[in-house]
Amino acid sequence: MDLQKLCFIITVTAVISLLCHPSSVTAGDIVHDDKLAPKKPGCENDFVLVKVQTWVNGVEDAEFVGVGARFGTAIVSKEKNANQTRLTLSDPQDCCSAPKRKLDRDVIMVHRGHCKFTTKSNNAEAAGASAVLIINNQKELYKMVCEPDETDLDIHIPAVMLPQDAGASLEKMLLSNSSVSVQLYSPKRPLVDIAEVFLWLMAVGTILCASFWSAWTAREAAIEQDKLLKDAVNEVPNDKAVGVSSVVDINTTSAVLFVVVASCFLVMLYKLMSYWFIELLVVLFCIGGVEGLQTCLVALLSRWFKHAGESYIKVPLFGALSYLTLAVSPFCIAFAVVWAVYRNVSFAWIGQDILGIALIITVLQIVHVPNLKVGTVLLSCAFLYDIFWVFVSKKLFHESVMIVVARGDRSGEDGIPMLLKIPRLFDPWGGYSIIGFGDILLPGLLIAFSLRYDWLANKSFRAGYFLWAMFAYGLGLLITYVALNLMDGHGQPALLYIVPFTLGTFLTLGKKRGDLRVLWTHGEPERLCPHVRLQHSQELE
Repeated sequence: MDLQKLCFIITVTAVISLLCHPSSVTAGDIVHDDKLAPKKPGCENDFVLVKVQTWVNGVEDAEFVGVGARFGTAIVSKEKNANQTRLTLSDPQDCCSAPKRKLDRDVIMVHRGHCKFTTKSNNAEAAGASAVLIINNQKELYKMVCEPDETDLDIHIPAVMLPQDAGASLEKMLLSNSSVSVQLYSPKRPLVDIAEVFLWLMAVGTILCASFWSAWTAREAAIEQDKLLKDAVNEVPNDKAVGVSSVVDINTTSAVLFVVVASCFLVMLYKLMSYWFIELLVVLFCIGGVEGLQTCLVALLSRWFKHAGESYIKVPLFGALSYLTLAVSPFCIAFAVVWAVYRNVSFAWIGQDILGIALIITVLQIVHVPNLKVGTVLLSCAFLYDIFWVFVSKKLFHESVMIVVARGDRSGEDGIPMLLKIPRLFDPWGGYSIIGFGDILLPGLLIAFSLRYDWLANKSFRAGYFLWAMFAYGLGLLITYVALNLMDGHGQPALLYIVPFTLGTFLTLGKKRGDLRVLWTHGEPERLCPHVRLQHSQELE
């Protein structure tokens, strides 16, 4: 095995173990609920994010994001209904006692201090404030709740908490003798964003391309093998002769071990999440993305530049490479390097998706599920794995490990690169709709297997399994987005919905059509060798 293939297999093994874990679709948490902070009269608001737009001396300036309190009046949702109001710094700063001067419906900014949030709000309201901005003493936001024994909850002004850095910026504006005004509103997220439609099309299209490529290669290999046998080749053709040398079949043991290894990597990511670790993931992703993009481009261009694709030269360390590969490689490397350098710009998601899709298609071309038994074990383990690390892990780690890792919390980066992402175009809160590679790769292994079986069995689309498996996957992913929106944007394990639809459809159809035994054990239709078929036809004559 040459160095290039060895590096790719090592990278794919590491990257898949990492990239198959964020099997969650997230769109940013807009509404935050907390069952540990029960609602009661006067303290029953939902926790909503609040936009705090500022003006300095009449000129629009920075915008900050805070979180509304459980108590107080609700914050308006439309910007046009929000008033632009002067901002005043509290004296005393913590507002734990009554402000020294009356306020003319100003928004008062107070420090967190040591008294209750409701005490600050009552003091601010008594002084004539129209709203209170409470600055946290940490960079994170804190949910402002009521104490169990509190009774003074008749508060008629909204209260919003801002992080420490936002408070420092606002205080700097005020201390510079500038006139500062703010506008508070909490826009609602649209029920469906077009980004989710494009992400659905991207996931379905990736599996379609990978499945047809995999099935085409498998059929060409079968035809080539038949030709060699018809030509009376006495020895079994080697793998290279039939074009399957690069294919890796998963077995039942490796399917189970894969999920175990992926879990270990997930915990390691969670514990070691930092800037340097994200940088390492970026390097791994770029290596896999370069090889994936190169493989896809070479396969595509070889149809037009056949001679260049079939002419090889031996390169030290990398073995025999085609001239077409040598021509394409610099472009692929440059593409990945440019993406890595500029991955934080607004349009970098395009490069990330291109590299990711190319990697997924290449992996689905190389890694095969040999039969339905292995596919069932793999997807069943992934189903349990997804549920455990999204939901059950909250009990053990006090937060969803999967979602924390997917968002890249504590790393200073905008999430890990092993995701397909599209910006939410019509969402006032911005952010991205994302889907983990595992939500495409793992079901894609089974769907690609179904098309290979259909083609080798000469089944039509309607009589085969691929069309129905593809439809089931699309429906399962659609249900995932419905659940995501019903859950107010909280991350959902996509395989929770995709696996039952896809695997259940395959098993039900196989049982109904009487193909389940062949699908479960052999994974391909029984075919007689060419010389046996010839002998059989002669006997019939």
